[in-house]
Amino acid sequence: MFRISANNSDIDFITKMRKKTCCTAFPTRFLSLFPIFVPIMNKPRRLAILGSTGSIGTQALDVVREQQGQFCVEVLTSNNNVDLLIRQALEFKPNAVVIAQESKYTYLKDALADEPIKVFAGEAALEQVVQMDNIDMVLTALVGYAGLRPTVSAIRAGKHIALANKETLVVAGELITALAKEKSVNIYPVDSEHSAIFQCMAGEWHNPIEKIYLTASGGPFRGKSRDFLATVKKEQALKHPNWDMGAKITIDSASLMNKGLEIIEAKWLFGLQPDQIDVIVHPQSIIHSIVQFRDGSMKAQMGLPDMKLPIQYAIGYPERLAAGFPRFNFLQYPSLTFEQPDMETFRNLALAIEAMKRGGNAPCIINAANEVAVDAFLHDKIGFLEMTDMIEACLSQVPFIAQPSLEDYIATDRETRRVATAWHVA
Repeated sequence: MFRISANNSDIDFITKMRKKTCCTAFPTRFLSLFPIFVPIMNKPRRLAILGSTGSIGTQALDVVREQQGQFCVEVLTSNNNVDLLIRQALEFKPNAVVIAQESKYTYLKDALADEPIKVFAGEAALEQVVQMDNIDMVLTALVGYAGLRPTVSAIRAGKHIALANKETLVVAGELITALAKEKSVNIYPVDSEHSAIFQCMAGEWHNPIEKIYLTASGGPFRGKSRDFLATVKKEQALKHPNWDMGAKITIDSASLMNKGLEIIEAKWLFGLQPDQIDVIVHPQSIIHSIVQFRDGSMKAQMGLPDMKLPIQYAIGYPERLAAGFPRFNFLQYPSLTFEQPDMETFRNLALAIEAMKRGGNAPCIINAANEVAVDAFLHDKIGFLEMTDMIEACLSQVPFIAQPSLEDYIATDRETRRVATAWHVA
């Protein structure tokens, strides 16, 4: 734990070092890179968990249960799982809860009538509740584009972010990072791959990154042909070999779109150029990512595939809190293997890389089209390979904007969803 009393010369030195590194290794939004800026956990960290009933949200609450006295849950939110939200509220006694589906407000309010818990409903409430004074950090675990506006609202209110919603940076990375820098807000990655990069950079803040390698398991269809993929069903795609995740991200992993979105997220999180980011398939999911420095040295973060570890690292940073997570045993994994991703068969990854290089609102188009495509696939409206066809059609049809504003991103998302829906309905 850092406990530093800095004089003016210390602050001047750190300011110079931040200026030196932000253009190469890390942007200035990572204000926690030097001890003077690290928020010390000398009292329970007060959390707002957006999407508490989803996969990341429930695992975050598992961490809170295990780390008694380290965290205090102030806000819990859910899109529509009102019954689980009620159980969570009764256990953790937050200051407030929000149900996004307004039709379930009365049911939720009645269930918590005997508790001193504020009850809100609607998407606007999500944007407002994160601004509460009694919140130190917001864990954004909402699925997809829905996480953008609440994250923007939280940053504007000066709340540090534990980011599990990669789509926020995919859609509007330039806007989000500029706003975080302006508001002196730290963004701590929760995705296992980006957490791995962040952990590898500990003690290396002043050393520029030459390249990073994001690892991918390859999903349930690694090595399969396009002929095979043309006939797969959602039940097959939802069986990830290593990770326990929600339906949307599991389908993204099967199509390799998840890795494409992670590449875009990494670009903004770590201030990298597209040619500094690579993907390698690592079926065992033990090495979560690798950082290569300019002297050729490489650091890798390893561990069993368990999302609770990166969640805990993000919400507990800068401390490594003791935990009872299962430990990795080298003898149980005598062989760790690596291979190139097949971007001819899994074209989603290539489309995401193309969108990243193009910039502007292209990643926003990719994200919106993919969300519609995954939903259509999960509802048996299109085939597995048709998800890629839909995304490619949207990229060619939705107008490109080189320097979009927040309003442009919102309009792009809306137009892309219209085009994508029309594509699969036609």
